[in-house]
Amino acid sequence: MNKTNSIYEKCLQRMFALQRFGIKLELDTISGILKLLGNPHLSYRCIHIAGTNGKGSIASSLALILRNSGYRVGLFTSPHLVKFNERIQINGKPVNDEQVVSLYKTVRNADRGERKATFFEFTTAMALYEFACSQVGWAVVETGMGGRLDATNIIKPKLSIITNISLEHQAYLGNTLTQIAGEKGGIIKPNIPVVTGVGQKSVITVIEEISRKQNAPCYRKGRDFRIRRKTNGHFDYFGIERDIKNLAAGLAGNHQLDNAAVVLAACEQLTNQGMILPQNVIRSTLKNNHWPGRLEKALDKPRVILDGAHNQMAARVLSNYIKEELKSFETTLVVGILDDKPYEKMLKSLIPVCKRVILTQPKSPRALSAEKLLKIVSPMNSDVEIIKDVATATLKAIKNCKPTEAICIAGSLYVVGEAKETLLKVSHLI
Repeated sequence: MNKTNSIYEKCLQRMFALQRFGIKLELDTISGILKLLGNPHLSYRCIHIAGTNGKGSIASSLALILRNSGYRVGLFTSPHLVKFNERIQINGKPVNDEQVVSLYKTVRNADRGERKATFFEFTTAMALYEFACSQVGWAVVETGMGGRLDATNIIKPKLSIITNISLEHQAYLGNTLTQIAGEKGGIIKPNIPVVTGVGQKSVITVIEEISRKQNAPCYRKGRDFRIRRKTNGHFDYFGIERDIKNLAAGLAGNHQLDNAAVVLAACEQLTNQGMILPQNVIRSTLKNNHWPGRLEKALDKPRVILDGAHNQMAARVLSNYIKEELKSFETTLVVGILDDKPYEKMLKSLIPVCKRVILTQPKSPRALSAEKLLKIVSPMNSDVEIIKDVATATLKAIKNCKPTEAICIAGSLYVVGEAKETLLKVSHLI
C-alpha cells in the first residue's frame, strides 16, 4: 500500500467511525459546517430527490440526461456498493482517492459545532463542497433518510422530486404513511415545483397540502402525467405539456417505467426553467442508462441478479421480477437484511418464488443474524443454509449453480455491494 492509499484508508476509517454517533435528524450541524466553508451549496443549481424507492434510479437518469445535454453535473447518492467514492460523482465519474482525502480534511476542519457531525452529515458536506470546487452547473442530490431534517435539505433546489412512499425507518420518520409523507414532503420549498410518483390517497393529500402551503406547483403521476405500457419494455409518455411516443427504459423491471415517467416530468419542468434538454438525448439516455445493484445482471452464465430490495415495496418488485423474468429458472436466493427493515414481510415476498435459500450477513453492525432470519424462512423453505460471509455465500451459490438455475442476491445494498466486490475479483475465473 503506497502512502496515498494509506492516508485514504485512514480517512475512510475515521469517517466510518462517525457512525457511532448514529443518525441525527437536524440541520444546525450541516449548516454550521457549510457556513464555515463559504456556503458552497449556493453556488450551483440543485435537484432534490426524496422517497422510499427509486431515488437512485431517478437521480442517475436525470444526472445523465443533464450531462448528455452539455451541462456539468454533480451527483450525490447513498449508500455506495463497492467503494465510498461512488457517492460523490462529477460528470459521471466518482471522485478519486486524493479528492476524498482533501475533502475529508476540509470538512473535518470546519466541523466545529457543539455536536460533531454524523457520518452522513460529514459526507453530505464533502459532496456539496466538492460540487462547488468542481464548478458544476447542476447537482442532483438524493436524501439519506426522510427529507425535512435530512442533512441534504440544506440545499436550495430548483426542482423537488418525491418518488413514492411506503413504511420505512419508522423509528425516525413515524409509524404511519401520512407521518412519513410529512417528513419526505419537507423537501418541498416555497414556489419551487415538485414532481411526484406517490399513489396512496392519504399520501397524496399530505404532499398536496404541503405544496399548497408552500405555494409550490405540484405535478403528480396519474393526474398530470402518465405512461402507457407497450411490449418489450417500451412505453408512451403523456406529459404535463408534451407527449413522447415509443420510449424504452434501459433499467430492468416494470417499475422502472414509473420511474422514467417521473424523470420525464422532471425534464419538462427543467425545460420550463430554460434548460435545453433535447428529446433525442432524453430518449437515448433513458434507453441506455445503467444503475448498479438494482436488478443488475452481474453475470450471464450463470445468471446472477443483484438487487438491493431493502424494504417491503422493493421486495415485492423483486418477487414479481423473479416470477416474470426468471420463470424458466430455478432461483437460489442469497439474502441478508439489516435490523431496521421489515424482514418478515420482505422474506414472505421473496422466499415463495425461490427454490433454495442461503442466509448471510453483511459486514454491518446493523445486520440481522442469519439465525434470526432462519426462524422465518425455515417454515417456508426446507432447502436453506446459513453462510454468514457474503463472499463465501456468493461463491458457493455460483459453484453449485446448474444451467437451469439462476442466483439472486438481495435484501440489502450492503449485501449487494459485498457480492459485487467479490464478483469483480473472480468473474474472469468463472
